[in-house]
Amino acid sequence: MNITNARRQDAPMIARAVMMAVGDEICRDFAGNDHTLSDVEALFTELAGMEDSQYSYMNSLVALDDDGNVAGVCIGYDGAKLHSLRERFFEAARRYLNRNMAGMDDETTPDEFYLDTLAVWPQYRGDGIGAKLLLAQAARGHAMGKPAGLLVDKVNPKAEALYRKLGFEPDGERPFAGVVMNHLILKK
Repeated sequence: MNITNARRQDAPMIARAVMMAVGDEICRDFAGNDHTLSDVEALFTELAGMEDSQYSYMNSLVALDDDGNVAGVCIGYDGAKLHSLRERFFEAARRYLNRNMAGMDDETTPDEFYLDTLAVWPQYRGDGIGAKLLLAQAARGHAMGKPAGLLVDKVNPKAEALYRKLGFEPDGERPFAGVVMNHLILKK
């Protein structure tokens, strides 16, 4: 498995990873009654292909299998840039979904490197790919002098156990898309 920077052509896979990470319920909530999950996927694909969005390929690492297929994705960025990066999401949500998402709570703070998205395709799970992606992104934050932070859904104790095994420590709660999640931080 090779962990490497994502490329613009990885945008469709990054979009699928974002949708996998946030889950069906939040994706359906984004779509609302008038749109489909395909609309949500198109939104995230566009954002992943941009250089200045939080879901950009520029913020993404991918795990590639021996055949060059994407096996997993991890998106991370400087929390201090959330508001400028998120503007693209707000614009795209208005265009694709006719939704004003500008009232969303901040899921990160300026003092951390935020690990926004982690997803590993089901057929590759259990081989440590998620851990390698997380630690590679966390190293980017540590190079900036910032600890890596992430959110984990309270109903996903398996993921939280993985994060804690890697050295992430509980650091309170934060909202994401109307759901209160546990915030964990990796200080080392």
